Amino acid sequence: MQESIIHRAEFEANLGWYWLLSGAAYFTLSIVGIPLLLLWFPIGLWGTRRYIGNMSAQLTSNKLIVRRGILTRTENTVPLDKITDMALIQGPIMRLFGLHKLTVETAGQSGTGALISLVGIVDAPQFRTRVLEQKERLAQRPQAASSSVQPDDALLQNVVEMAASLKRIEALLSQQLNR
Repeated sequence: MQESIIHRAEFEANLGWYWLLSGAAYFTLSIVGIPLLLLWFPIGLWGTRRYIGNMSAQLTSNKLIVRRGILTRTENTVPLDKITDMALIQGPIMRLFGLHKLTVETAGQSGTGALISLVGIVDAPQFRTRVLEQKERLAQRPQAASSSVQPDDALLQNVVEMAASLKRIEALLSQQLNR
């Protein structure tokens, strides 16, 4: 069953420059990295464009789907009812570029840190609000399975057959012990 997409996230045009300049800052902090700056800008420019082109975040009625990667592409699908926290982070350089980092944490995730971390979503606070509103709608929806707790006929038949089998086993054990 194909779910309808409620909202598709778009990414800021200057996200690539943010990553390029952040990488350049790390290279300049190390003496070995300074000569690598000559390679960083052409390769980094190509890589960031490809990476951003492969990034997507989609909100459906039941889940959040995030895709990204160049060589190794990953897809994270997070059921909305499992989301425990969505944080917006904005450091000083991010503020300079007008970017936000959106992190998603879920119930039952292993390890520390966020399960999903997205940088550069256009209007990240609005995207976060939409995800949380849809999560709330999903939580308020009546649960059909839990409201009508009637056993399935096949399940009931299996339980009856198992009870009969247990009685036969008990009878056989009783005969063996009486010998």
